[in-house]
Parts: sequence; C-alpha cells; structure tokens
Amino acid sequence: MPLTKKSLKKKTTGKRARLVPRKDKRGLQATEIALATDSPEVADLVAQVQSTGGAAVGAYREPLSGRAILLAALPLDAVQPTPFQRDLSPTHAKRLANKIEEAGSFLDPLIVVRGEDGKFWTPNGRHRLAAAKMLGLRQIMALVSPDEALAFRILALNTEKAHNLRDRSLEVIRMARNLARRKSTSKETDFTAEFEAPELITLGIVYEKNGRFGGGAYSPFLKKVDRFMDRGLAVSLRTRQDYAARIEQIEGQVKRIIEQLQTRGFKSPYLRSYVVARINPVRFHKPNKGDTKPPMPIAEALTRMAASAKKFNVDSVKSADLALVAAVASGED
Repeated sequence: MPLTKKSLKKKTTGKRARLVPRKDKRGLQATEIALATDSPEVADLVAQVQSTGGAAVGAYREPLSGRAILLAALPLDAVQPTPFQRDLSPTHAKRLANKIEEAGSFLDPLIVVRGEDGKFWTPNGRHRLAAAKMLGLRQIMALVSPDEALAFRILALNTEKAHNLRDRSLEVIRMARNLARRKSTSKETDFTAEFEAPELITLGIVYEKNGRFGGGAYSPFLKKVDRFMDRGLAVSLRTRQDYAARIEQIEGQVKRIIEQLQTRGFKSPYLRSYVVARINPVRFHKPNKGDTKPPMPIAEALTRMAASAKKFNVDSVKSADLALVAAVASGED
C-alpha cells in the first residue's frame, strides 16, 4: 500500500502499549541467592581473579537462572573487550570519563566472562573500560560469570552506547565469524538470540567492506526476505557473502540513479531511501498474522531488485514523492 498522509497520521498517533506485570512469579528467593566466595561454584573464578592481582568481593546466584556470579575488583589490564563487538568511539569514551569525573564515583560494574584465550572479556563495557583508563584507575569492579556463551548473548542487551545499524551489524558478523571458526557445524538457527535478526549478518558483511554504506535504506527490504538458515555457519556465511556482493552491485546502481536525480535538481537527504524503496520488489507485501515465510526467496528478490535498478526511470520522480518519504522518516525518528 502506498504511503499517504492519512496512513502516516494513523501510524504516528497510535496509543502506547501498556506494560502488564507477569502474574506468576519465578526465580530464586533471597536466601537462595546468597553465595559465599569460598563456595565450589565460584572457586575457579576466585583463583583466576586473584592470579591477575584482583580480589573477590562477594558472590551470588543470579535470581533468574540461578547461575553463580562473582563480584570482583580487577586490574584494568586484566580485562579486554570481546573481539567481535563494536568499535570504540573515542568521543563517547571521553564524554563518559568527564561525566564520571564530575559525579566523583564509578558506580556501574562491568559484566565480565572468561574468554576463549583464558583472559577476562567484557561484552558490554568497552567504553567504561576506556573511560576508567583515561581516569587512571587501578582497579575496576566487575560482575564475573563463568559462562563464556554469555559474551555472545549479552550484546543484544547492551545499552551503554545506543546501537546504530552499522554498529550492531558489525558486532553480529564478527560474532558469526568467531562462532563459525569455533563451532563450524553449528547452524545459524542455533544462535537466533545472539544474532537478533538475520539481515544483520548480511548487512554486516557489506559494512565490513564499506563502513559508510547506507544500510538503513536496505533494512526494510531485507527484513521481509532474509531468514536464518538451517545450515552450518561456515556454509551460511559463504551464501551470505554472495548476497552481500549482490547488494553492493545494486548499491552501485542506486548511486548512479541518485547522481542523475541530483543533476535534475533533487537534493533531498532521503534520495537513497526513496530509490531503494522504489526498486524493492516486496515493498507492498503485508504478511498475514503469524506468517513468518518470506514473500519470495532472497536470491529471487535480489535479482528483481537489480533488474528494477537498471531500468529505473528518473523522469518519473516527483518532488511530492520525496516530500512524503521525508515526512514518514521524520515521523519514525
């Protein structure tokens, strides 16, 4: 269905969904959560922390899963970011260090797991770790888990620095490559929680080659046709490598169309979104409730998209079309 002012108003003025607390309660009681630091459940962690020059401060069982967690002070050089998370933003790290300095307290512990190299990894504290180094701290407080797999799952919960599409896509493709190397027979479908969405893997491959790729324009298309594969990670990554290459070719055509539109006087920042939407073969598809099947296979969709890009008629573009795209984009911010 084409976008109209009426549908835009309906979309942006809907009621907020209410959050309803769960009636049946679960998890541990307070007496079950308490755990001594000399408990066998954390003995190995305590020894590892002490071997780095750190100190165990306390321990507890996480109230949802019951897994043991150690609260510890760790030397800063004993902790490093996971190798697959987003790149450090120096600007954000400096801003964070300044705010911590102003507050006079470093209150938020890192979450830390034991990495594959035997060191401590933080999957959610890269910028706090950098800020602590800028502040010259000797030690940093951490919640240490023996569950290495948590490093992959927790990235989806990371709120330290808001994810944008590029950051999240690069994290996901790095995770996928890491897991493919270590667990090559595992399937993509085994890691749906860690990867969050299949299109992030595909977009991540494109972003690896071109950090300035406009992935936001292609995301709505990929959400409709990209699905997790019931194949081994090594195999699925080779397939996605082909998808990414085809998207790059389509992007080359899109850039050509944008240049032609700019020559005709169109200067909108939404040109890419408009062009990609016009050549999207599934843009009008609305799935039935509960239907998770793609409207067409992604390979076929990419073929049609490329064909549409080649025969795109720039003379058919109207200023009103771009104004509507801009209005929709503003309503979604």
